[in-house]
Amino acid sequence: MRVKVKPELLRWARERVGLSLVSQRKRFPHMEMWERGEALPTLKQLEAVAKAFFVPIGYLFLPEPPQERIPIPDLRTIGSGPLGHPSPDLLDVLYLCQRRQAWYREYSRSLGEPPCRFSGFVGIDAPVEEIAERIRQALGFDLEARSSFATWTEALRRFVEQADDLGILVMCSSVVGNNNRRKLDTEEFRGFALSDDYAPLVFINGADTKAAQMFTLAHELAHIWLGESALSDASPISQPAQRIEKWCNRVAAEFLVPLKVLKLELSRTDPLADVSRLARRFKVSSLVIIRRVYDAGRIDWDSFQQAYQEEVARLLTIPKSSGGDFYLTQTARVSRRFARALIANTLEGQTLFRDAFQMLGIKKEQTFREFGRNLGYTF
Repeated sequence: MRVKVKPELLRWARERVGLSLVSQRKRFPHMEMWERGEALPTLKQLEAVAKAFFVPIGYLFLPEPPQERIPIPDLRTIGSGPLGHPSPDLLDVLYLCQRRQAWYREYSRSLGEPPCRFSGFVGIDAPVEEIAERIRQALGFDLEARSSFATWTEALRRFVEQADDLGILVMCSSVVGNNNRRKLDTEEFRGFALSDDYAPLVFINGADTKAAQMFTLAHELAHIWLGESALSDASPISQPAQRIEKWCNRVAAEFLVPLKVLKLELSRTDPLADVSRLARRFKVSSLVIIRRVYDAGRIDWDSFQQAYQEEVARLLTIPKSSGGDFYLTQTARVSRRFARALIANTLEGQTLFRDAFQMLGIKKEQTFREFGRNLGYTF
């Protein structure tokens, strides 16, 4: 059975994932004819196209290609201009997180839990040092305790746990859902914040280094304190045009590396000689330390740019680790707070297993139950 579908819809679906006709000849030998309107696919072939191009099949029956827009303020920039069309990977991660947030909001309200006391209670004119200290106190984020961790991974895990304890859903993943073939690109985004009175959520692009993720989390927490949702490409060197992004970057930097503390530890003769030691001390990226040395007025802009680029080149030569425990990874991907609530609610019969599986990215009940056991539930 052939189905009527407009050629421009098929072309749109292919181009939105950045694929050429040539690259699809083996998978879809008739794609060229379909896009020219010289032939029609069968329903089975159209379903295969939708699956391969990560597009809801209903979109292919629309009268014209939809205008896909990021559902939250997009504060990313290249130079002084906005970025181009969002990738399907970014959009799908955003939609998935919005669905999780909506579920947790209703769950929290059904339990009669009060709204967050920290989200949206500060303004962009508030002093950076004051807000950074306020966030630090709310999380119990102790600088000395952080320096005692052996690795950035341990420090980041503790940072996430502190945010989770406060009521913030922190999700960190390098892929869409659990699909390891759909890897997220740090060149497109580093994180986003979904503000909410009952279910504030932060997503961190896990493709970044652990040390860089520390900065992203701190930046997105600043958005949560402002009560402003946003998609960000935050980094220590970024010079965003938007005032709100500049403020969040400054809060994140001050939160992680207070200037008063840093100045006491810098060498008087060669401040950049201390970068590696201070990165370990504060458990942040060496790039953050270099930026803070500049913020402290110890190097000029040209020296900062040179030191930063040299450090970027060095970091690119360091191989990334891979693998790890599935259930630890899964907990990081969906947030411990969210996972525990959803699993308990599902076992109580309040949420369908089908819906829980979709939100957790799990396909088998056995995996679901083992995940629950790893989170402390007994069956």
